[in-house]
Amino acid sequence: MTRPVPPLSRATVLIVEDDVFTAMCAKDALQDAGYVVMDLTDRNREAMAAARECKPDLALVNIDLRGGDDGIALAGELTALGVPVIFISGQTSRAASARTAAIGSMPKPYAFEDLVLAVDYVLHHLKGDNTRPHPAGLQIFDAEPELL
Repeated sequence: MTRPVPPLSRATVLIVEDDVFTAMCAKDALQDAGYVVMDLTDRNREAMAAARECKPDLALVNIDLRGGDDGIALAGELTALGVPVIFISGQTSRAASARTAAIGSMPKPYAFEDLVLAVDYVLHHLKGDNTRPHPAGLQIFDAEPELL
């Protein structure tokens, strides 16, 4: 298993996922890698309230959320707040069509270690560190050449 370099300054990640098992596994994997994970949420309103209170460094957002909430709309709101978003969804065509709302997509199913590597990759690149290899499964939307 490839372990990422320790996260930058204990970066904070928001996970918005309606599948509790997936959300808990993602949270555990990210925390084990040294990330701070905010309380899990599965609704747009709760996610935006949490993001406004403690602006995360990155949000992982599923497209279909509880109660019919739309992860694409949420991603647009988070992006407007200055929070970069990675879609975590099996709906790859919907994710790709919403490329202005997120910086990339990690299609389901994914290995949680690959999700950690994707978070590490994106956060380090946003800070200008271009030394990370591109992780398996991560699709970057309209990326600058150095992000690929």
